[in-house]
Amino acid sequence: MKFRRSERLIDMTHYLLEHPRQLVPLTFFADRYGSAKSSISEDLAIVKETFEQRGIGTLQTVPGAAGGVKFFSKISEAEAREFMAELCEQIEKPERLLPGGYLYMMDLLGHPQFIHKVGKLLASVYAGQNIDVVMTVATKGIPIAQAIAAHLNVPVVVVRRDSKVTEGPTVSINYVSGSSKRIQTMVLAKRSLKEGSKVLLVDDFMKAGGTINGMVSLLAEFNASVAGIAVLVEAEHEEERLIEDYISLVKLENVNIRESTISAVEGNYFSKNIDFS
Repeated sequence: MKFRRSERLIDMTHYLLEHPRQLVPLTFFADRYGSAKSSISEDLAIVKETFEQRGIGTLQTVPGAAGGVKFFSKISEAEAREFMAELCEQIEKPERLLPGGYLYMMDLLGHPQFIHKVGKLLASVYAGQNIDVVMTVATKGIPIAQAIAAHLNVPVVVVRRDSKVTEGPTVSINYVSGSSKRIQTMVLAKRSLKEGSKVLLVDDFMKAGGTINGMVSLLAEFNASVAGIAVLVEAEHEEERLIEDYISLVKLENVNIRESTISAVEGNYFSKNIDFS
């Protein structure tokens, strides 16, 4: 069956969006559409130009007989700033305040379009890096980790507070919570993380960074390494932070429980030399 160019472009775009960071040989598309490689190359040039103009992402060409193209999810700076402003506005709603200065976020974390955009923003930072898996602690970090992993095309690993019989043998560590200074436990199934993996750590809300620091310690038990740290919201913290190298979308400057006011600004996302080209 012969495909018209318009049909090829639509199907090709859909396939690339569904398979980010995966090497797709030109022969795959040539066989799929019954077209010559030269025609496929021209189609891919159109897709690449459109992706980059619209801030969707970019296509990387891998030369050689075993080469092809890879799609990397990206976001334009204008779109990122627009969403960040909207995110700060949403977080500043006084009805989000919970005891202890925490925020109610499940309405946002459960919204598919919102969480998709959060995932794209954070995945854009690490799109070109060597990442094997995204890790977070149950439970509120899970939708963020899944959204990022979808754009990076890697698995998600969930750390728990206690072991589950359905996960088989586990590795556990004790760590000190950054804010409460309490000793807490983290558990991870042995078969969920391969030794030597490069891991992107994700947290929904960070104060001192104790949870993330605990995950870093847990990685050492698997001989795995930290490829990056992504945070949705970071709080102002008077004491010394346990981690330094991370990327956040939003920073809470002031939370006044008595007056029910929240002041939220952009995190360090734009100050970490993000490449929007």
